[in-house]
Amino acid sequence: MMTMKPIFSLFLILASISIFCQDRPYSDIEIQQKLDSIKAEGNLLYSLENASWHSTDLANGNKKINKNLGAYLTYKNNDTVKTVFLDKDQNLVIAEYSFKNNSKKTVNENFSPRNMNPTETALKQVRFKIISQLSDPKYEVTVPQGFSLNMVTIPYNENYKNYLITGSSDTHTIPFGNDYLFISDKDGNIISHKKFHSRSILTLTTMPDGSTMTMSSHSHLKTNPFISATDICTFKLYAPFTKLDEFSVYSPVLGGYMKYNYKTDTIGKFKNPK
Repeated sequence: MMTMKPIFSLFLILASISIFCQDRPYSDIEIQQKLDSIKAEGNLLYSLENASWHSTDLANGNKKINKNLGAYLTYKNNDTVKTVFLDKDQNLVIAEYSFKNNSKKTVNENFSPRNMNPTETALKQVRFKIISQLSDPKYEVTVPQGFSLNMVTIPYNENYKNYLITGSSDTHTIPFGNDYLFISDKDGNIISHKKFHSRSILTLTTMPDGSTMTMSSHSHLKTNPFISATDICTFKLYAPFTKLDEFSVYSPVLGGYMKYNYKTDTIGKFKNPK
């Protein structure tokens, strides 16, 4: 019987270590590294979506081309982000807008009709193929009434990342949630998919009584413990219309809040959102 006590004690120690590891699946260093990586992806999403936003406004306001506008494609080319608009037949590029440093102003505009280059041809094929698959019920893609879904496509090794982000024309609402990621092959066939939030998290920044929100926070499920790149992109798009500088996400897995400040472009984990 005496030989059983050390064995039993060892079992309790190993069980305690196992439970502790389950409660803390990441070290503080690993958490910060993960957050920095997510922030970089969020900033990339923002740079692309920012160009799409302002290019769309410019193209719609251009009487010479707005009646012949088809789909648009946005991509990064070295230090420049380009948005091009196809004609309604989706064959020719009829407008090209170039941006640098996330500026709202273009560094170049071109309205000479031309054929698509290889990058644009590939993007068009992938995006059109992805869109044709989204009606499949297994992907559970929905659009809240009064809102839209915007697609951001990014080359990813030999494949593509295709994000869907909810958009709003109401600058008093930050449309967190209802965001998706579809990984596709180079032909646009979906390889894997993920939904970051279980629902829409529409955050009002101006209350009916005229007061304004000074803090924004929401929580994530255990299946998605980290802040998402789509969270960061969405906040950076809409925060300039509000009095908010930062927002936070609570994670029960990490046991605290992840907070992002768009003016300082900093991110970190904290015990409370303040």
